[in-house]
Formats: sequence, C-alpha cells, structure tokens
Amino acid sequence: MSTPKTVLVPPSHSKPIGRYSPGLCLSLTPGTQLVFFSGQVATDDRGTVMSPGDAGPQARAVFQRIAHVLAEAGGTLADLVAVTIHLTDIARDFPAVSAVRDEVLAVPPPASVLVEVSALAEKGCVVEISGIAAIGGST
Repeated sequence: MSTPKTVLVPPSHSKPIGRYSPGLCLSLTPGTQLVFFSGQVATDDRGTVMSPGDAGPQARAVFQRIAHVLAEAGGTLADLVAVTIHLTDIARDFPAVSAVRDEVLAVPPPASVLVEVSALAEKGCVVEISGIAAIGGST
C-alpha cells in the first residue's frame, strides 16, 4: 500500500510552469506528516518576478511562499527540518539571505545546504529554496 500523498498548491502561488508540485504532503501516521516543497523563487501569484536581482527581498518573499505551502498542510516555518538554498552569487548575496534566514527560522534551525548556481529558471531570480518539513509528532 502506498503512502497517502496530497499536492499542496496555495492560492497565493502562480500555476507551476512544469510538471511538478509546489509541495507534496505525505501522511505518515495520524497527525504526523512530512512536507517536501519544490524550489521556491520570488514570484507573485501571476508569476511575475519580485525585486529582480535583489537577494534580501527575494529571500523574504521565498520564505513567505514556503510558509504558504506549509500552511496548506497545517505547518509553519518552525516545522522545517532541511533546506537547500541556491544562490546565483554567494559572495554577493549570502549576507542578505543569511540575515533573512536568521530572522525567520526557528531554533534549532533546520539542516541546510548552500550552493551557487549559474542561473535559476526564472530570469531575475537570484534565490531559490527547497526543503522538507516535519509536521506533528515529535520533531
């Protein structure tokens, strides 16, 4: 028997541009779920890039998008257990992204990976974050 899965697409998100789910919720036991969220970038509900090229405001918008995905499953940013952050220029953008991350993430912070990439799928986006949250149970 397969694990029940629920696709999470918050109303505040634009329609995915490919065949993927913004979030996927797996129910493990009653009241315990894992939420996997796809790479989120700073776009509004129409798919328009917000604050093109500006990592600080983009990071804030990305974490807000992640919060919306997690809310669809009854969770919050405090439920994050792992994040992968993609930046197009670590030297330039890490300080701004780190400041936002320090502000919005709970203690203990999630496990984290930071990588630099040559480009992101949406022109003008310089930050993309994906990850996993554990909601309910003992995290």
